[in-house]
Amino acid sequence: MTENVIINAARISKRVALDEENGKKLLAEYGIAVPKTVVVPDANSAAAVVSDLSFPLVVKVVSPDILHKSDAGGVAVGLSDADAVTAAISEMAEKPIIKSANVEGYLIEEMVPAGQELVIGGVRDPQFGPLIMVGLGGIFVEVLADVAFRVCPINRADAIQMLDELKGSALLDGVRGQSAVDREAVVDVLLKVGGEGGLLTELADDIAEADINPLIVSANGAVAVDARFILADGPSAKAMVEPLSDDEVKKRFQPLFKPKSIAIIGASATGHTVANTFIRRVQEFGFNGAIYPIHPKADEVGGLKAYPSLGETPESVDYAYIAIGSANVPPLIKVANGRVAFAQVISSGFGEVEEGVKLQQDLVDAGLEGGCRVIGPNCLGTYSPRGGLTFPEKAPRTVGHVGVITQSGGLGTDIVKRGQIRGINYSGLVTMGNCADINPNDVLEYYLADDQTKVVGLYLEGIQDGRRFFDLLHRAKGKKPIVILKGGRTAEGRQAAASHTGSLAGDERVWEALARQTGCVLVDTLDDFLDCLMAFQILVPRDDRPTNRIAMFGNGGGTSVLATDFFARHELSVEPFDGTTVQALADLEMPPGTSIANPVDAPVGTMQQENGRIAEKVLDAVYTYFKPDALAMHLNLAAFVGRGPVDPLENLIGAAVRIQKKYPGQAHFLLALRSDGDPEVEASKKKYTKLALEAGIPVFAELSNIAVALESLKHVEQFRVSHLEN
Repeated sequence: MTENVIINAARISKRVALDEENGKKLLAEYGIAVPKTVVVPDANSAAAVVSDLSFPLVVKVVSPDILHKSDAGGVAVGLSDADAVTAAISEMAEKPIIKSANVEGYLIEEMVPAGQELVIGGVRDPQFGPLIMVGLGGIFVEVLADVAFRVCPINRADAIQMLDELKGSALLDGVRGQSAVDREAVVDVLLKVGGEGGLLTELADDIAEADINPLIVSANGAVAVDARFILADGPSAKAMVEPLSDDEVKKRFQPLFKPKSIAIIGASATGHTVANTFIRRVQEFGFNGAIYPIHPKADEVGGLKAYPSLGETPESVDYAYIAIGSANVPPLIKVANGRVAFAQVISSGFGEVEEGVKLQQDLVDAGLEGGCRVIGPNCLGTYSPRGGLTFPEKAPRTVGHVGVITQSGGLGTDIVKRGQIRGINYSGLVTMGNCADINPNDVLEYYLADDQTKVVGLYLEGIQDGRRFFDLLHRAKGKKPIVILKGGRTAEGRQAAASHTGSLAGDERVWEALARQTGCVLVDTLDDFLDCLMAFQILVPRDDRPTNRIAMFGNGGGTSVLATDFFARHELSVEPFDGTTVQALADLEMPPGTSIANPVDAPVGTMQQENGRIAEKVLDAVYTYFKPDALAMHLNLAAFVGRGPVDPLENLIGAAVRIQKKYPGQAHFLLALRSDGDPEVEASKKKYTKLALEAGIPVFAELSNIAVALESLKHVEQFRVSHLEN
């Protein structure tokens, strides 16, 4: 971080904040326009100095005891001559609050012409470091909380987007006879405050809070009229972790995701424990490396030769699974003697409870002494189909492209098993629990480097090093879609997270800013999380245009109407077809009852025409003339039951595949297979879901799930369009 003379002088004087004069000098050092200013000790000194200033003038009290000058009566504006300035200072000095304060003088400055008032602020977040905020002044900030946040440093695209997010953004462009202001001037100030090399970025260790209020903006530029800086007590965040090269990080995590040998601690030679279950599961899963049970007395566990300690196995251990009493874990790891790469501690009773905080630190220290990295504690295990490693029962063996990090072990099981039903194939999933040593940033860095992983999902309750997390996402530049299910985004949720994994969850607004700034996707439910992962597993986000224009086709008019509303709430447009498209559909002469607007509502009888091949003609007309960004097909499977011998569903899916090949890259294609829960219908849904997934079509339960997935896809695409060139 950069040392600053102004801040150093304030610290020497034992100040906790910069006075306004020095605050403006600091802004001027970073190229931000401020009014011409002088400071005088009292009213008698004013007349001699104001001749160098242009009237009208403003007077403000300068006192370390008074942060809110207006409330104390310490501001006078519109002073037209020297006598008015002298009188204002004399009157101000007699105000009760000012009279009892330590007054260091009176600031006299040129009054800035009227314009639109904005507020630019900065605050040091305990997890993410410096944040920058912008809002419209007055009621917009104070009452309506109309503000936008970002994590520093921001770039030009971030600054533009922040202004666009403000509900009152239109005021900057001129409304009701007001002149438009210079948006570029505001963007420039935002970058000088929070950009690369900006004030908040360079002075992150020194500034706890910054407040430029107001910044007056007109057609001629922007001027900071008032500035307040609260100094920080110490460094802003953890020491920066230097990123590893892709080859280094892949090599580091090879033993976890493709272990050649595993050790199990906690399995019983006579009874049955969770560790015994783990041995059975990895054997059934097809792990073909060495398995070493660790037992202090037994010669054999589950038909496998046992060893007294981790230091006595025939070869080094890539992965150790530990499920014993918490107090016994640190001594066990300490004697590993550098022969264990990763130890995953399933046991609880560590930092998630007050009495276990010291024990958790002992665990970390033992890992350092024993030469191994610790995953957990308070977790369930790691699932890596490419490495033959699993903790859920009957997990799929297919190696996929979705890498997941979860702080919850139980949720990890849900993600694997419910993802399996949806057709998600994983490159790996790590449950992390308390994250005492290895943390989500470490595994995220691996997934971003890993060639097998194309999509990353995270369930997080907190993040120990938010700055590193931001830097990893920022450097990734949205090249791999990242979906975050964040626990603890409300005050109640933060309390629950603290009791679950001892996590500090952070302010929801920071996470929302992070999503806009890095292109990652924030979701609210496990179903949304899985739906988005499944969509990104198959669909490739565009770099040239975001998805917005949606066509809908299926059987069920009411379903289509409700979905149109839902899509609109997710900022996706299901607009009516133009005349050319409508005519092309009319020329197909489909049976009565078929609606050829958007959505296209085709009853079962229509769908059965030409054994379902009519769908290909409908899709061809829509793709040719309407040119949607995405097409959502929905089929109410129950409606096809008992409707004769013709089952058009296979041909409907085939039609979609052929159209996608005919119009490559034009539209994302998504399918909703709707079921009423009847066993026959569920069997049909399972059959056709498998067929669609094999054909490269993502399948969802309802159109509402498609809307969530498309909104997330659009978010990533918008980020790529707006940020990748900045």
